[in-house]
Amino acid sequence: MNSSDHKQDNYGFPPALAAAMRRKGIDLALTKNILTRYNAGEFDRFQPVRAAGIPRIDGKTIIDLTGKLEVAVDLPAAEHRLRRWGLELDLAAYCRVEGKTGLFDREGLERIGILLYPFVGYGILNGGSASSYFDYKKNMALSPQLFEICEEQFNILAELGRNGAKALVPAYLNADGTPGASFIELKMRALLLEILRYQLLTGTKHKQVLPLFQMASIYNYQELASAYERFSQSPYLLDLMNETGVEIYQEVLTGVQPMLAAYTHSSLGRPKRVFSTAYGQENNPLPMPGGHGQNFQVLSRCYRQLLANGIRMVYLGNVDNLGFTVNPVAVALLALQGKTGGFEFAFRTVVDTKGGVLVLDQQGRLNCADLGVAISQEEVLAAEQRGERILFNCATGLFDLEYLVSHLEEISRNLPVRFSDQDKDAGRYSQAEQITWEIIGMLEDFYIFGIDKYDRFLAAKIALETLLASGVGLHDPRFPQTDAPVFDLKKTALKLHAGLEHKLGTVYGLKKVAGQWRPKRVIELKKELTAVTL
Repeated sequence: MNSSDHKQDNYGFPPALAAAMRRKGIDLALTKNILTRYNAGEFDRFQPVRAAGIPRIDGKTIIDLTGKLEVAVDLPAAEHRLRRWGLELDLAAYCRVEGKTGLFDREGLERIGILLYPFVGYGILNGGSASSYFDYKKNMALSPQLFEICEEQFNILAELGRNGAKALVPAYLNADGTPGASFIELKMRALLLEILRYQLLTGTKHKQVLPLFQMASIYNYQELASAYERFSQSPYLLDLMNETGVEIYQEVLTGVQPMLAAYTHSSLGRPKRVFSTAYGQENNPLPMPGGHGQNFQVLSRCYRQLLANGIRMVYLGNVDNLGFTVNPVAVALLALQGKTGGFEFAFRTVVDTKGGVLVLDQQGRLNCADLGVAISQEEVLAAEQRGERILFNCATGLFDLEYLVSHLEEISRNLPVRFSDQDKDAGRYSQAEQITWEIIGMLEDFYIFGIDKYDRFLAAKIALETLLASGVGLHDPRFPQTDAPVFDLKKTALKLHAGLEHKLGTVYGLKKVAGQWRPKRVIELKKELTAVTL
């Protein structure tokens, strides 16, 4: 909250409304700023993205990370870039050399990526509470028949996590029905494993490897901080913290996202005002998050501090995506080629019927457009019949931090603010949001990484998706099944479950024992990491 708020500046709002906004954690200054800019027509320049075409996978800007890799790199330029960061590396030792060009395969890129870990920060977008995740109507809407099968396990999860921070909800259920590690514990465990991999490869311990930072909500940052203190004894973290010497839960750089007020419905026209009659009550504003795109403001101090500490690249992704872990190949590609960023997009499957699709927009630039809005299902199917491959946004990005910090104000100012109308129990209102991944339309010289969704995009927006990935109900004869090619829930569930089990057994370092996923012993992990890395 701004210091001026402490002086009870009401920013032109009626005193009773301003007081109610403060009580609900709403940032008056930011709410007013957006309101003023909207009514002045400043946001009119943000036109919806329209798809003018489907880009092709060219191996230069759009690169398929699921297949065989051979990437050409200008060796003198790449070595110069790494020397500026403080890393002296003979890149010729990791590739096939032709003149001044290095041809890197996956193995060479992976080894370089690990050596670059001291220059990489790992950022988590935590979101808010898990109330929407456990919303009964949302979960039931996926499949009433499936919900009936999973209702007991749904209630177990909901009892543990409803109204708390989503990051602290169990990320899966074990086969014996017991809850597994939380989303954030798994993220921390995966980082500790990568830190251990770096230590094994280099023979050194470097406590600045892969520092963790996060965007939390004004409603959950204290809950997260309290939980992290208890992580000192977490069975998923303790052995690895002792082995690496890194207390991963300590000193997590945090930016706290304030709430915006909901605004009046667009049907009421201009001037737009604060929606002040939620649930039919006077002076009852509705707090709303301003979208993950606010991270460029909320995390600005964290980004600058990381840069001052020698970090040169930062990951950014959602806490509920179990596929979002560090990929050393992507790290190496970004650093060696000097790109401003890299974004993960999954190759479309038959069940992908909504979300952001990679397109060429009306200006001929790569951009992310909503399927069904900017591009129709028919256009997508026609493109696929022509042999083109459709890529879906996975909400995972890797940024050049020097570029990001030098452009933070410009990005925050020019990242589109989108208003979406809502008609819910609280009333008819509009919500203002900035979407992180619309930055793609603003950047120059970046990568699009094509990935396997069942490896890198295991996201859970509702609890039923977590239960599906956990394998709940898969062998129940009542499990809904259809021969329709557009959406076969059983086939999707099987792939999700296989993907989750693969991730838990590899990047999360767990093994299944008597129906539970338990941490592998450090000696086992060191053998596995050594075999893969060395």
